[in-house]
Amino acid sequence: MMRKGMGLSFAMRLAPALLAFSAPMALHAEETPAVTLTSAQSALVAKAAKLGATDLKTLPAPDGGFVLAGKLAGDQFSVAFPVGWKGSALLFAHGYSAPGSPVAVAEDPLSPGVGTNGMMLKVYQDGYAAGHSAYDKAGMGVETATENTLRLRDFLTRLGAKRVLVAGGSMGGNIVMSLIEQHPKAFAGAISACGVTDGWESLFAQLIDMRAAYNVLTEGTPYALPGEHDLLKSAFPMDTPAGEAASSDAFRNGRIVQIAMPVLMLAQAAAANPDGREAHILKQVASIGGFEPEVASIAFPLVTVTLGMDDLDATLGGNIYGNVGKVYASPEMTAEEAAAFNARVQRISADPAAVANARRWHQATGRFDVPLVTIHNRIDSLVPYAQSEALGRIVAAAGNEKRLVQYTVPGTKAALPVGGVEGYTHCGFSPEQMTATWEALKGWVETGKRPAADAVR
Repeated sequence: MMRKGMGLSFAMRLAPALLAFSAPMALHAEETPAVTLTSAQSALVAKAAKLGATDLKTLPAPDGGFVLAGKLAGDQFSVAFPVGWKGSALLFAHGYSAPGSPVAVAEDPLSPGVGTNGMMLKVYQDGYAAGHSAYDKAGMGVETATENTLRLRDFLTRLGAKRVLVAGGSMGGNIVMSLIEQHPKAFAGAISACGVTDGWESLFAQLIDMRAAYNVLTEGTPYALPGEHDLLKSAFPMDTPAGEAASSDAFRNGRIVQIAMPVLMLAQAAAANPDGREAHILKQVASIGGFEPEVASIAFPLVTVTLGMDDLDATLGGNIYGNVGKVYASPEMTAEEAAAFNARVQRISADPAAVANARRWHQATGRFDVPLVTIHNRIDSLVPYAQSEALGRIVAAAGNEKRLVQYTVPGTKAALPVGGVEGYTHCGFSPEQMTATWEALKGWVETGKRPAADAVR
């Protein structure tokens, strides 16, 4: 049974934590303040219109700058230009948002919900234009994000940009890899924060294995997940019901809490009895998935995979992971338990066409021509540190170590809205860490000097 009063507050807190890099909502028209432009800024706006940008509007930005917001080929964008802009820019690629979420991004790219903990404002204060683009779809969006971010980059160069950098977080880190590897001349440098910097096959292998393990090990218990259990399908449809505004978060948050609550209940029971059955299940599920045996590191992956499978399959053209013939083993299982698990776990096959699409959008090759700085928490509750380690191996195998600097920082925890329960965060970086990451890349690009190994802590 769900504890009375826990559901709504947990949903409101869990959803933002899971979707830390989801697309922020656009400002409403009545929230858009007027701005007085200088002649040079007015000329920039006029040039943007001449280049085909539509629905243009301007907003004030700090210290005399302005934000230019509008659409390119029907897709929303916004860029903040500092006063006296000299032609340098950084574009940010946001991360995964739950299927069915609005695709709008914030009209003010310097607002707190954009980028990573204030990095965009620091970029702007350093004289760089700072902007982002909406994607054509929510959920798995690497292909559309690559195309739309590249379109915005090309638009900026026609406006006068001489040097454009790119950054991204979570799924956005994978988009960064796609951009710099498939368009090697487009950007002068890049940042990937908590990124899927290996690829989707490896990440979804962990997520699907965790779902498979959770299904088997909680079957017949109060902790079983609701909805569809087939690994090839989402637990619930994610299309906003008729009569409810697509911009409303209530429906998606409700779906998230439906999946997360049984996991929270399991974690609470495990904490109450560390030697009991629930603690044993928790450790086994985490071990099979390759995550930490704690509530957030199980809930966030399960929410992502159970609510995102339909979109993933539709976007890539099928399933990208297969476990036929795989023998599961875990240090948390006896030989007898492992044998029983392998006999009961659902077996699925990968679709070759879908795998090929996942590798294109995007499996890292390690072959890029510009400085790349990455930052990853040692423990991340959704994109494991293994993704950062894999990128290091891939780049080394490509003989490209001179263009990669990687920073690792400790994992961070945040309180969940229940007494005494904390969980590891996804992309849990401090503003100081992200400022240092930006300064590491900026200095590397502008001076050619490789950042120090301890530049980010």
